[in-house]
Amino acid sequence: MELRSYQKRIVYRALDIIRNHGFVYLAMEVRTGKTLTSLSIAEELCAQRVLFLTKKKALGSVGEDAKKLCPSYEFFAINYESMHKLPPLDWDVVILDEAHGLGAFPKPSKRAKAVRDLVRKSKVILLSGTPTPESYSQMYHQVYGIKGNPFSGYKNFYRFCDDYVDVKTQIVNSLPIKFYNKGLPSILTAMQPYMISFSQREAGFKSDLREHILKVPMEARTYELCKRLRKDRVIDGNDEVVLADTPVKLMQKLHQMYSGTVKFESGNAMVFDHSKAQFIYDKFCHQKIGIFYKFKAELQALQDVYGDELTTDLQEFYDGDKSIALQIVSGREGISLRQAVALVYYNIDFSATSYWQSRDRMTTKDRSESDIYWVFAERGIETQVYKAVTEKKDYTLNHFKKWNTTATLGMT
Repeated sequence: MELRSYQKRIVYRALDIIRNHGFVYLAMEVRTGKTLTSLSIAEELCAQRVLFLTKKKALGSVGEDAKKLCPSYEFFAINYESMHKLPPLDWDVVILDEAHGLGAFPKPSKRAKAVRDLVRKSKVILLSGTPTPESYSQMYHQVYGIKGNPFSGYKNFYRFCDDYVDVKTQIVNSLPIKFYNKGLPSILTAMQPYMISFSQREAGFKSDLREHILKVPMEARTYELCKRLRKDRVIDGNDEVVLADTPVKLMQKLHQMYSGTVKFESGNAMVFDHSKAQFIYDKFCHQKIGIFYKFKAELQALQDVYGDELTTDLQEFYDGDKSIALQIVSGREGISLRQAVALVYYNIDFSATSYWQSRDRMTTKDRSESDIYWVFAERGIETQVYKAVTEKKDYTLNHFKKWNTTATLGMT
């Protein structure tokens, strides 16, 4: 398969970086072809055995790209959750898809630890369109297991923070708690020799992504229940209890309830207000849309209203006229919703990763316009969550502003 001209230039630049440093980070925005680019880099390195780690839902598309390229090396693709099933082999190249998922801090995640042990002797290619969606501090554990990374001189994340994080201490419940989310821009500077950043605009995408906020009046009892929970921190029913005995639990419960659902202390859940689901159905009547929901009961609300006009199966969505509903965390990466007329968010996730990754599911190089609709309850808390999430935009945008890829790759 013939690569696009910009992909070829990225391959050549990446070869220089990986030969000099042992790894390269491709910060390429969604739909710019980072999978094919990474597989081509491995081919140019004359690798004999290549491992590709990704999300389960992306395995199909990764396999299709590998077939298109038809590489000479032995190729394995597996999801991160199944790493323990890997045979005890040496890998010439390990490709880490959606590498931002390894960036938990201050402690490394189990996944990051497993990847660290796997890549010690391999050349590594990291891939992400959102390298640090929540904080620059997320970079450390993405690369800490890679030999020759710019932070290898630090014994752990806490020592790394001495130079790269503005650590803040706050009093929470009378106890001093340290916060490590204020990573400094110098983290990006340190990573610059190892990274290639490439945006959709540079790839020739002309899509105008427009965001709309729609406010929905909920039923009176929804507001009454939320007011009661704020005041009493508990709603005790005949058989079930809603408990919000900490500030975090109160926020979580209100997040659910303003959208018309609730999960009880027993683990059971219910829909008590279909206003949002009905609003979406009426607003986008008979249009093929993609709907992202956050809480499981929200899917039930949508199914109650849509009936057979809604699916949760991607293939059924691709083959027919039904709209699709996807849980935002599991559906934000590795899939395409290019057939959708619009993307609609039943609720909003607190994660900036979800915001950045999910909103590009419709984007293609040939699509000129994409519309995203956020459906918020009037007087709800979604607007506050949206503001908090979008305020983190710079953590992603700066990867594409700070280093001019056009200059780096010699493009005009």
